[in-house]
Amino acid sequence: MTPPKQPSPHPDPRPQAGPLYALLAYGAWGLLPIYWKFFGPTPAVEVLSHRMIWSAVFLCTILLVQRRLPDVLTLLKSPQQVRVLFLTASLLSFNWGLYIYGVNSDRVVEASLGYYINPLVSVLLGFIFLKERLQRGQQLAVVLAGLGVGYFIWQLGTIPWIALSLAISFAFYGLLRKVVPVAPMVGLAVETLLITPLTLLFVSYLGLVGQGHFGSSPGLTLLFIGAGVATSMPLLWFNNAAKRLSLATLGFFQYLAPSLALGLGVFVYQEPFTVTHGVTFGCIWAALILYSASALGCKPQPYPLRPGR
Repeated sequence: MTPPKQPSPHPDPRPQAGPLYALLAYGAWGLLPIYWKFFGPTPAVEVLSHRMIWSAVFLCTILLVQRRLPDVLTLLKSPQQVRVLFLTASLLSFNWGLYIYGVNSDRVVEASLGYYINPLVSVLLGFIFLKERLQRGQQLAVVLAGLGVGYFIWQLGTIPWIALSLAISFAFYGLLRKVVPVAPMVGLAVETLLITPLTLLFVSYLGLVGQGHFGSSPGLTLLFIGAGVATSMPLLWFNNAAKRLSLATLGFFQYLAPSLALGLGVFVYQEPFTVTHGVTFGCIWAALILYSASALGCKPQPYPLRPGR
């Protein structure tokens, strides 16, 4: 007779904490425009450079405390994985820098649109590159999102290039990260480390020619350093949420971030939200409802639900 199963001396983390971590992660990502606005006229490239540098410092410090730095060193010894991660780091740098530019050029609404579109672009890339089968609801969702963007271009005569660039760059980032099976924090640490030498050279050049803002004032200097914390803490909260929640449940939380950013753009920063915006966002929201409903009956999504703010 099989003896009764003894309870584990190391129980799993409390599942009820999952929603709290998800709210913290996606809430922080949604409110990040407030942080970037504090930089005012500081060039987005300089802000991005410091974000990369201090993120690398903060992430490596956490991995050191967790005794996971050997994982980073092991990953850096793989030329094939390093090449892919350098490409993903380039995409992530572009995505982060463009988001900062969008926020500080008073286009928070358009930037939020990009992260609403992102899951649908990821589904389309999975169909094109990974030959994944699209459910009927997912097909309709992609078409509906395309109609919304097409209506925006037709009515305003301009392409929402910030939104589309953010959505496409992060979707490709997710696609490539699928090729490199590494833990999110270790992978992000390596990505920031790969870009850090370039950003250090750029920041040093700005300092030499007298155009750098680091050290120009205590407040701005603290903002530069804090960019690493603002980048890394939501990732830690996200990882904790992912351990406790199903991917489908986590997927619903991801829309909190662009919703908060949209609210900030319209109600706090007084950006225009016209009827055309309403129709476009309405199409995107309807597409996301279809996408989410169809995803409930599908296998888990292959792409990370970690926004690239």
